[in-house]
Amino acid sequence: MNVLHGLPEKVMFCKRCCISNQRPSTKREFSKKSSADTDTVGFGADGVCDTCKWFDYKATINWTEREERLKVLCDRFRRNDGSYDVIVPSSGGKDSFYVAHQLKHVYGMNPLTVTWAPHRYTDIGWQNFQSMIDAGFDNILVTPNGQVHKILTKLAFENLVNPFQPFIIGQKNVAPRIAIQYGVQLIMYGENQAEAHNNYEDNLSPLMDISHFTRESEKDDLYFGGVHIKDLPQHGVNEKDILMYKPMLRSEVEAAKLEVHFYSFYKNWSPQENYYYAMEHSGFLSNPDGRSEGTYTKFASLDDKIDGQHYYTMFIKFGQGRAMNDVNRDIRDGFISREEGVELINKYDGEFPAKYFKEVLEYMGISEDRYWEVINNARSPHLWENVDGKWKLKHRVS
Repeated sequence: MNVLHGLPEKVMFCKRCCISNQRPSTKREFSKKSSADTDTVGFGADGVCDTCKWFDYKATINWTEREERLKVLCDRFRRNDGSYDVIVPSSGGKDSFYVAHQLKHVYGMNPLTVTWAPHRYTDIGWQNFQSMIDAGFDNILVTPNGQVHKILTKLAFENLVNPFQPFIIGQKNVAPRIAIQYGVQLIMYGENQAEAHNNYEDNLSPLMDISHFTRESEKDDLYFGGVHIKDLPQHGVNEKDILMYKPMLRSEVEAAKLEVHFYSFYKNWSPQENYYYAMEHSGFLSNPDGRSEGTYTKFASLDDKIDGQHYYTMFIKFGQGRAMNDVNRDIRDGFISREEGVELINKYDGEFPAKYFKEVLEYMGISEDRYWEVINNARSPHLWENVDGKWKLKHRVS
């Protein structure tokens, strides 16, 4: 059978949550030549995913001791001259606001929030971003070249079926660049993505692997939207146009003595609790539509009009989308049962994000016919079948 995207042919669902072994894990974006450059979440012979096993371990963590380690970390980087002492990559969403607010008001740090702009702000995303600033934070908003960003988004959609890639690349690159400019050595992200969909071992360190935003030399092969950097001029993008997308040299980052930490290593991370915290301290607003397309939740990934396409293309490629993401987290956090999660997935997962669809097509400069050509070509035969003209998943969680 022709299996696309580098996925395992045999489909398995975790016995504890609902994640499948098709779920991709985090990988360096600028090394992806095609959608097949994919690693997937770890699974044990017992049918339990690595993420659930990590949550078992989390239940044994002494969080008081972890907080003491956070205090020591803050003391090591704290400055008393009024200058910034920590960079917090922040969209204005619930999670990054929680991190910035805690560091400032609980641990006495002086954070500078740094934002890599969405493709296109939603109204609610812009409101929450402004609410974060109004709650007492300095911010640097980095907005990339609009023409370049559109081209890279189109390439990423057509070649990788991932229109979100230019945002992911910039989000990882911008904080280290700003940190070096301001002479700040500590960067604090929120949740380690490994908690949701990586291998168990990736959670054991508080540090982000700097390979996600560095390269070894000027001669390294770099790919953007699946296109080698030397071939980008054929698409109207010159190397001078993509400085903010290019990873920095490892030697530059090491010389600056940057440390990139995850707050979730030090705190028992809960997206739902972060939502309540942000509501209380910044007036954070949830989705005015009541829930986000493709899921039952209302408080995550609200900033960008292309967010829905990010989750929908994931659903097409891997057979699991936004609702499954949310369900798995809520099961592990003990908010819902697996049975409830299965019902929610069957009800919402794969719902088409129609609200901004026309705007997204216009942004990428493609027709609706071309969009569906890319989407349908991305359906792996081991996951999808066409029955009477309608596409159906072969494997559903139960």
